[in-house]
Amino acid sequence: MPSKHEDFWKSASYAVVGRSEAKPFPKLTYNALKEAAGVTVFAVDPSRDRIEGDTAYDDLSSLPEPADAVVLEVPKEETAEWIGRTADAGIGHVWIHMGRDTPEALALAEDKGIEVCSGTCAVQYLADGFPHNIHRFLRKAAGRW
Repeated sequence: MPSKHEDFWKSASYAVVGRSEAKPFPKLTYNALKEAAGVTVFAVDPSRDRIEGDTAYDDLSSLPEPADAVVLEVPKEETAEWIGRTADAGIGHVWIHMGRDTPEALALAEDKGIEVCSGTCAVQYLADGFPHNIHRFLRKAAGRW
């Protein structure tokens, strides 16, 4: 039976949210999703007009169509704000990149009925190769996949 973390990657569309002004945009996650068959992916970065040659949207509300799930890799102090924006956009699934969750963000997500995956790197679920294949192996061996 797939874990909650595995099920997260079964959506048809994703918004990958970053803020390049503060930290490089999560291009590994974005590109891996772009390469996935049948998946629509949007870059959301209020500090850039383009990501990897694609339009970068300022917010979830400016997407050309609603996303099914959101991947957040923003500065930790912005995570709760983006959880609020996710709820406002009516999106019920969010992945908070490891080390970016806060008690406030998690409580807000629970209050808004948003299913959260957190505590790990998204890329190990999306791409092969070093070092993510090692992380994947270790998480599976530890029963934390």
